[in-house]
Amino acid sequence: MKSPLPPFSQAPVLVVGDVMLDRYWYGSTTRISPEAPVPVVKVTRTEDRPGGAANVALNIAALGAPVQLIGVTGADEAADALTEQLHSVGVNTHFLRSAGQPTIVKLRAMSRQQQLLRMDFEETFATDTDALLAEVEAALDGVKVMVMSDYGKGTIRNHQALLQAAKQRGVAVLADPKGTDFSIYRGATLLTPNMAEFEAVAGPCADEAQLMQRGSAMLKDLQLDALLITRGEQGMTLLRNGVAALHLPARAREVFDVTGAGDTVISTLAAALAAGENLPQAMTLANLAAGIVVGKLGTATISAPELRRALQREEGAERGVLSLQQLQAAVEDAKAQGERVVFTNGCFDILHAGHVSYLEQAREQGDRLIVAVNGDASVTRLKGSGRPINAIDRRMAVLAGLGAVDWVVSFSEDTPESLITLLKPDILVKGGDYGVDQVVGAELVYAYGGEVRVLGLVDNSSTTAIVEKIRSE
Repeated sequence: MKSPLPPFSQAPVLVVGDVMLDRYWYGSTTRISPEAPVPVVKVTRTEDRPGGAANVALNIAALGAPVQLIGVTGADEAADALTEQLHSVGVNTHFLRSAGQPTIVKLRAMSRQQQLLRMDFEETFATDTDALLAEVEAALDGVKVMVMSDYGKGTIRNHQALLQAAKQRGVAVLADPKGTDFSIYRGATLLTPNMAEFEAVAGPCADEAQLMQRGSAMLKDLQLDALLITRGEQGMTLLRNGVAALHLPARAREVFDVTGAGDTVISTLAAALAAGENLPQAMTLANLAAGIVVGKLGTATISAPELRRALQREEGAERGVLSLQQLQAAVEDAKAQGERVVFTNGCFDILHAGHVSYLEQAREQGDRLIVAVNGDASVTRLKGSGRPINAIDRRMAVLAGLGAVDWVVSFSEDTPESLITLLKPDILVKGGDYGVDQVVGAELVYAYGGEVRVLGLVDNSSTTAIVEKIRSE
């Protein structure tokens, strides 16, 4: 079965554009200033985050894709802070430092999870276009996708030269546009304006028909392969030549802060396309990613485990019967979120009150419960001829319906040791009246630092006894 996510680790991306540093000053506001009718923020914490094109690169790195970033900064402390943060997460930076201009910094005063004030420290860069082109040409070897993250701050002045350099090497070009002259992006593989940016160029769209008409005209005029219009609470629309428009609804469960949502969209698109996904599937991933990031405060990223979990929710694989590959991904994601994974196993041929009580106890030992179920041939070897009464698919379906159970998986061997070795659960549990050292797989769990626990069973509850009673009547 296909992995829920594309192989991002094999998807090298180049980002070129306006880099900036987002600074956050956090504090409480308990009074109004006597000097003016404004709140007084007592700053207790500060935080720096890469912004603009740097945030795009950061998002790509968070997904696990190799990424290079080319931009212009000042020769100052802010540029050093950007470089250090980006290098710490694996972003390979190529900054053209300008001694006469400051790095763009956006300072936000935050209180009670709200933004009270933003102060911008910036001047439009007078980029050396020849130097920028040389940096891009040197970085394109092996790259599969180039992102032009244009915030209109002056880093990119030679759009067509950069675009053609990439296309000549067979590199797809994704452009996040700014301004009202989209002709500078002519020939791009994909353009990703938001609705306001699109209408500023194409004109107001009174309805869907007009949006389709003007979008199609832009596709043709700019010689684009595709146009993706992000529409906030109305989702996003993908237009391609000769193909029906594709619309996806917004996926945000709660909108907390839209800062950087566009960066998340184009970064996820870039990483997914570089990893070999087709455009509709890349769009689906980008839509899910945007829905996650707007639920976070400030300029934020999402990780591959977060995206995979969202995708599994969409596909109904967050709980229930999973393949081994699906279960591996689910366990990895759970551990990345700090959840403790509990593992138990058994035949569970005829589910009874003892099983239910035991599984509820097992679930209480951690945050997620895996139930591994012996396959039919294994049950026959362990229990004898005539068993199991219920086939493996039926036994797994019943277990998956229990509220205490997160994931159900089958195994064909007589013991679950291979599953334990592969999944490395935090806690292995078993029901019975024997010591923990007698539990199958205990030594494996102890070897990697896990725990083993033996739980009690409900008296007078036994599948074998139920079977014998039925046969005797």
